[in-house]
Amino acid sequence: MNIRHLITFLSLFLFNLSLQAATIPDPVVDTAWLAKNINSVAILDVRKDLKSFTAKPAYKKDKKTGKLKLVRVGGHIAGARLVNYKKIRAKKKINGKTVTRMLPAKADFEKLMQAAGLNKNSSVVIVTKGQSGGDMTIATRMYWQLKYYGHTDMAILDGGMAQWLKDGNKVSTKPAKGGNGNWVASAENKSILATSDDVAKAVKDSNVQLIDTRALSQYLGTYYKKSYVYDKGHIPTAKTFPYELLTYASSPATFTPSNDLASLATEFGLDTQKPAITYCNSGHLASGAWFVMSEVMGNKQAKLYDGSMHQWTLEKRPTTAMKME
Repeated sequence: MNIRHLITFLSLFLFNLSLQAATIPDPVVDTAWLAKNINSVAILDVRKDLKSFTAKPAYKKDKKTGKLKLVRVGGHIAGARLVNYKKIRAKKKINGKTVTRMLPAKADFEKLMQAAGLNKNSSVVIVTKGQSGGDMTIATRMYWQLKYYGHTDMAILDGGMAQWLKDGNKVSTKPAKGGNGNWVASAENKSILATSDDVAKAVKDSNVQLIDTRALSQYLGTYYKKSYVYDKGHIPTAKTFPYELLTYASSPATFTPSNDLASLATEFGLDTQKPAITYCNSGHLASGAWFVMSEVMGNKQAKLYDGSMHQWTLEKRPTTAMKME
């Protein structure tokens, strides 16, 4: 190989290398950043409604302003890998009891990510439909699972596809491509996971905050509980911090500014920098509070109780109802 060919080869190699990954600046990125870096990140589109991935978005004209308003998210960002949210959690045997909706085994999670076409060392941006707080906690749950298994170079798209469409970006309606990615778990980050025994200890330890992120009616045990939760109310000493506070109520469901969340947390008697364990019914909604505290606010003493009220009540541990802590 002569010097000219060598220079050309090295130039192409360095150019292709630059396309493989972008440095993720923050745990939350906006659509402008993603549009600029779209060719150097791996986009994981996580949703329950898989048909919407190839559907066209639907708009309705506002009678007063004449402007088109997004009423249904459709399509996806070109090149996005589709992940079925219904498959990212699994059943697990714990002390002879079958606990559902749990973090999957390492090998199973690796297969799921590889099937989506994810490669190791990728800079990942997680995208959901972004029309509700529930959509955004799909993203935070995916983020938590990836971080548990060692992936750290990632972010969530603020407002998801709803924001992407609102900002006038193009979408694709092509079918999802299967992949043969080489992503592997590099570690198990147990520092972000709380077990039932950890929670039981926290009930007796005033230095550890238990944070119930469900709706207030479920926290108090008044009118409604999930069928897979076997007792009403909340874990003793837990304070309420409903997940709907984490994002704006209307679509796009962008994250509430961290300063506002810190002020709200104070009003609920919480300290965003103290040790904390977040929980909900199944470990989905609670991932939002964990994400905000751990990743956005930098509290590395925040953990997620994966089994949440499902596991807690399945194990017949104590609950408290009709009471604010």
